[in-house]
Amino acid sequence: MKSVTGVDWPNGTEADFQRLYFCGPPGGKQCGLPPCNCSAPPCGTCYADGFAPPAPLPPRPGCTNGTGGIQCKPPSTAMGYKGMAWPSMSFSGKQEMHIFAIGDWGGLDGSHQPTEGRTMLSIYNGGKKKGPSVFPRDRKNKETTVLLCHHFTFLQCYCDPPCPTAINKECKAGCGFVKGVDDQAQILVAKAMEARAATADPQYILNVGDNFYWGGIEKNCGTPMDKLSFQAHHQFTQIFEGVYSGPGLSGKPWLSVLGNHDWGGRVFNNGWDQQIAYTWYSDRWILPSPYWSQHVEYPDLGFSVDIYMIDSNAMDALDSGANPSHNLCGSVNPPGADCSAAGGPSSVGACKSWFQSFWSENQAWLEAELPKSKADWQIVVTHFNCGHEQAWYKKLHQNFGLDLLVTGHRHDQELWDPKDLKEGNKHRDLGGLMCFVTGGGGGISSEATPNPADKHDWYGEGQYGFFDLTISKSKILIQSINYDGTVLKEASLEQS
Repeated sequence: MKSVTGVDWPNGTEADFQRLYFCGPPGGKQCGLPPCNCSAPPCGTCYADGFAPPAPLPPRPGCTNGTGGIQCKPPSTAMGYKGMAWPSMSFSGKQEMHIFAIGDWGGLDGSHQPTEGRTMLSIYNGGKKKGPSVFPRDRKNKETTVLLCHHFTFLQCYCDPPCPTAINKECKAGCGFVKGVDDQAQILVAKAMEARAATADPQYILNVGDNFYWGGIEKNCGTPMDKLSFQAHHQFTQIFEGVYSGPGLSGKPWLSVLGNHDWGGRVFNNGWDQQIAYTWYSDRWILPSPYWSQHVEYPDLGFSVDIYMIDSNAMDALDSGANPSHNLCGSVNPPGADCSAAGGPSSVGACKSWFQSFWSENQAWLEAELPKSKADWQIVVTHFNCGHEQAWYKKLHQNFGLDLLVTGHRHDQELWDPKDLKEGNKHRDLGGLMCFVTGGGGGISSEATPNPADKHDWYGEGQYGFFDLTISKSKILIQSINYDGTVLKEASLEQS
């Protein structure tokens, strides 16, 4: 114990025993497995001060002698780079240019050992393994007025052997469970992305959040920004790095935002700041702040794009007594929850007003930035689905020239083409703005059954999948891609 952690077992903290589990298990010989990076025992250097060392990155362009832009070093707090621009990207050539978009993709890390009093992430026997496992959520009818399948009932469909905690002892037909799809959703979508990337060769990925279920990085906020906790290292390794790879996909930038589950889902004090910190420990993960911007040039094709990444999670910041299962500011938060050191809410009592103020800050920033854009295209990426803050996005389109809104949160695939707007459907009226929901990344079960023979409760064209955008100076072809690689729906956005 002492050789690994520096303390004897009577004085060890939960974090010390976590380090011992990974770095010096009975029998040894596991120091090289994630999250340890040691080549041989003893493994005390794996977690100096309790933190996993980041993999070294090659020097980024513009970084010399500790100077340069925001890409060179992390901020002192997670909010230190709010509203700042990541260095411009440029892609040469006259080939087709592609952008992929995905959301709600990060499943449960079944091999993660909890710390800080948390419970196991995996809640069913079949999910206690390396790599991602899908979180089974309630399924309701399209109007959300009828519960078709309770979470605890749905568990029985996923378990192998049967779950001892499940309310019912059989997989009910009302759950609409499709074996081999619902229980493998993230992997299926990732493989479809990999297959399409091999030919489309996307330049980058737009990531709309909910990167890790159930509650983001399973550690309290407040880890120093120049450190990476072993929880973050483990979850990123198992759920992200080990899943999205292959020709055309490996090494491609993921332009990212936080989803409500990344903040904690039903609390606000999980390790959302560690997702921001990972930006400086990865060659492809880009999330320097909850809201930020990216300029992209295509010099040989003569056009450019401005992308604005914003945080819309105030939509799930409610009064403390409301909706305890899905409220960032709810009563499930632990006593004394405080993220002020990271720049976040200071208490449960202050949580709702903090998120409301933060959302207003996002809005003011975007309204100031959009008129400055000289790019051919303006795209906004955020977590909450098409339809939230409807009047505001309509204003951004009609008054400030916003071209496209990219969202997630609802766990399916929906392409909102204004050409398809039916008269009287005020809910989908964004004033001519094109929007899509790509919440079918597979980290959590879809809104409705993925069985294509039963579309009664579908909102859109699919349940699990991603989007492929083919972009040029005059047009963006938007294609909704199913988990099996088929194109479900497409629309064209043309310059006016």
